[in-house]
Amino acid sequence: MARYTGSVCRLCRREGAKLFLKGDRCYTEKCAVARRGYPPGEHGQRRRRTSEYGLQLREKQKLRRIYGVHEAQFARYFDMAERRRGITGENLLAILETRLDNVVYRLGLGASRAEARQLVRHGHIYVNGRRVSIPSYELREGDEISVRPASKNLVHFKSLAEAGPVTVPAWLSVNEDRLGGKVLSVPTRDQIDLDIQEHLIVELYSR
Repeated sequence: MARYTGSVCRLCRREGAKLFLKGDRCYTEKCAVARRGYPPGEHGQRRRRTSEYGLQLREKQKLRRIYGVHEAQFARYFDMAERRRGITGENLLAILETRLDNVVYRLGLGASRAEARQLVRHGHIYVNGRRVSIPSYELREGDEISVRPASKNLVHFKSLAEAGPVTVPAWLSVNEDRLGGKVLSVPTRDQIDLDIQEHLIVELYSR
C-alpha cells in the first residue's frame, strides 16, 4: 500500500495547525506553519467559506495525518470504536493512541511518529520481551515496551539514555534507563493532548 512521500510540512499547512510530523523542527522558528500560516498552493491565501461537511472532513484528515494512517485503515479503526462500549470518538482516539508506533513516540524513543514507526519496522522494539515489527500493533494495559538489547549500543539509543528525564502521559510510565516503559491503562480523553474535535469525525461517518 502506498504511503505519502511528499513534504509533510504541506500537510500541516493544509490543516492550519502543527501536526508535529517533523520532530524537533516543529518546535523551532523554521516550522512552516509559523512562517506561512496559510494553505499551500497558488490560491492558498484566498479566503474560503467552509461548509459543515468541509469542517468534518478537515478534522478527519487532521487526525489521520497526525497518526500517519491510511484512509481504509482509519475507517476500520472507526468501525472498531463504534463497536466498543463508550463514546465512539473517545474510543477512536484511544485506539490510535495505543498503536505501538505512537507509544514508542510518546515514550520519547522517536522524535516523531514517523521515526518511531521506522524503529518498530526495523525490529528495534520489544513488547513483553518479544520483538514486534508491526507499527499498528495495539497495546493493552500492562504491556511493557523495551528496546532490543542488541540495539541499545546504537548511537540513537545511547544518546537517549544519556539525556535527561522525559515527560510521558499519565497512562504510561517510563523505565529508569529511558529505553522503554509500560502501559498503565487505556488513555482517557483528558489524557490525550490533541486539539481534535472528535465529534465532527463521528458526524462525518454518520452521514
